[in-house]
Amino acid sequence: MARKTAIFTCQSCGATYKKWQGQCDACSSWNSIVEEASVDDRPTGLGAGRGSRIDFVPLDGERKYATRLRTGVAEFDRVTGGGLVPGSALLVGGDPGIGKSTILLQVAASITKSATCAYISGEEAVDQMRMRAERLGLASFPVQLAAATNLRDIVATLDVSDPPRLVIIDSIQTMYLDNLDSAPGSVSQVRATADTLIRLAKRRGFTIVLVGHVTKEGHIAGPRVLEHMVDTVLYFEGERGHQFRLMRAIKNRFGPTDEIGIFEMTGAGLMQVQNPSALFLAERQDDVSGAAVFAGIEGTRPVLVEIQALVSPPAPGTPRRAVIGWDSARLAMVLAVLEARCGISLADRDVYLNVAGGMRVGEPAADLPVAAALISAVLDQPLAADTVIFGEIGLSGEVRSVSQADLRLKEAAKLGFEAAWAPPHRRSGTMKDTGDSPKLRISQMRKLQDMLGLFDLSGAVIRTVTEAAE
Repeated sequence: MARKTAIFTCQSCGATYKKWQGQCDACSSWNSIVEEASVDDRPTGLGAGRGSRIDFVPLDGERKYATRLRTGVAEFDRVTGGGLVPGSALLVGGDPGIGKSTILLQVAASITKSATCAYISGEEAVDQMRMRAERLGLASFPVQLAAATNLRDIVATLDVSDPPRLVIIDSIQTMYLDNLDSAPGSVSQVRATADTLIRLAKRRGFTIVLVGHVTKEGHIAGPRVLEHMVDTVLYFEGERGHQFRLMRAIKNRFGPTDEIGIFEMTGAGLMQVQNPSALFLAERQDDVSGAAVFAGIEGTRPVLVEIQALVSPPAPGTPRRAVIGWDSARLAMVLAVLEARCGISLADRDVYLNVAGGMRVGEPAADLPVAAALISAVLDQPLAADTVIFGEIGLSGEVRSVSQADLRLKEAAKLGFEAAWAPPHRRSGTMKDTGDSPKLRISQMRKLQDMLGLFDLSGAVIRTVTEAAE
């Protein structure tokens, strides 16, 4: 007979202890350990029971499931790798109020044109969901709505021979199993309910989407194993003060990772952005110093954004470094390289860096445009409005090649840019010299000093900088 025991589980990371303690040793969070009931029914050894034989199959066998299911929302299909895979599980996370329920309701309504969809909410009543659908103009779509939190009832409804093709659970933290002596949202409840729903989806062949809450640190609430259990993890992100929303693939077993879908928040819901580069650069001013256009790559999509830098005299005390949309550690590295290799010292100045439009840039190719924006701000010289910049900076001041340079240049040429500051060619063919290559004036930067030479160094302050660089 199973022996009931008591365990103490951290609600932040899922670590377990035999007795209560104030701080979790695994994640260092305080007062997050809660007592939970458990059943110790593990066998004492391999002799406790005999397993069943596993049948192996070849790789080239027939597929059980059908092809991908297109949702009809192009940006959502892009992030998922071309549509939803039957029998897969997706986890969608994001800050409260960012638009997770809105975009999923729009996906649910769009997919009903070709397949059935069930939307189960544990946070809102059916009438509240209908109010949102009316506001979005989706009230006439045949989405099957339900408000439920008891997992037994949900499994009994979905465990049929002809279940809906897509099932959305909003959210997994509100679901509970009545045989667990813990509150909904606890580690044991989230782990058990998610495991039950994922196994049911794979057995019945429907796609399930789980909505997850996000903690103040920006991680999906619940045990970390939740992200390992699902096939795809999507983060819905964006700044409250901007209308843009980005859906980013953090994990995808059936498609590329780091792919993004871009939406614009409007009064009628989230609208797809077909040309994000033009939208991000719509309010750019040409005659302002400290601004550089970066040609970046997000997944398989080229995106042009404006990087803004401001260098100001410091207030009394330690100079400030403020960064929005970029890694503060890389900013510190670029500042150090500028001082050591180019003689531009900003140690006694306040430095502010911003990626316009609420975009978050993570690739190293943004090093060179950040350095250009900083030099432009220091010299108070605007960069040419028709120039895009990309390239990685090494600690010795060299400019390193980056991937998919042709794709970046083609996007810049399509938007009317005529010049580019880029790293040298790579022999592997990153920048192919073919007839299809974009017609841009490319200034190849081998070292940071090459870029510094493109600025006007005629002033007295600039001469001091040049002498230090020499």
